[in-house]
Amino acid sequence: MNENQDLNDMPNSEDISKEDLDTTPADQTSNAEGMGEAVIAAAKVGAKLEKKKKAKLFSKSDKDTQQDAKLAELTNDLQRTRADFENFRRQSDLQKEHYGNVVKMTTVKKVLPLLDDIERAALAQPEAMGPLMKNFEKTLKDLGLSKISSVPGDPFNPDLHDAVMVEGDGDNEVIAETLRTGYYYEGEVLRPAMVKVSKQ
Repeated sequence: MNENQDLNDMPNSEDISKEDLDTTPADQTSNAEGMGEAVIAAAKVGAKLEKKKKAKLFSKSDKDTQQDAKLAELTNDLQRTRADFENFRRQSDLQKEHYGNVVKMTTVKKVLPLLDDIERAALAQPEAMGPLMKNFEKTLKDLGLSKISSVPGDPFNPDLHDAVMVEGDGDNEVIAETLRTGYYYEGEVLRPAMVKVSKQ
């Protein structure tokens, strides 16, 4: 590098403005601090904007909130409908069972006069009807029918016995004779026994 080139690189008086000459190092420091504060303020504003942007991304809109409320309402309706259906199904099962029992009981009641005839025939011809009656009583038990005890000497029970004749003047009522057999159906009184009562 020669001397002429160094001289050429130096600014001449025409290139230096009056403002450059008036600026002191203190002014330059002040300008730098102002620029730094502006950069910091801009960075803070940028950070706030970024935070708001993220919050907006993660926050639910009004439409999302309405959809959530609608979903909760539909879920509640579905659960209520399911519970109503379960109650209805349970009630239907109970009604079916009840009607089934009523139909069975009605059918068995219609058979009772036939049972009475068979029983009278067995009393008239015990040797001929004995084996038949054993099988018949087993079949009745399988159907849920059982006889109400009305043996002479047993105490009279108005829930189980229907007294059509009463003899004597005593306070103790006992069965004197069975006129028609009574039956239980599945543990319930289907028909009370018709009896003659003796007061002793």
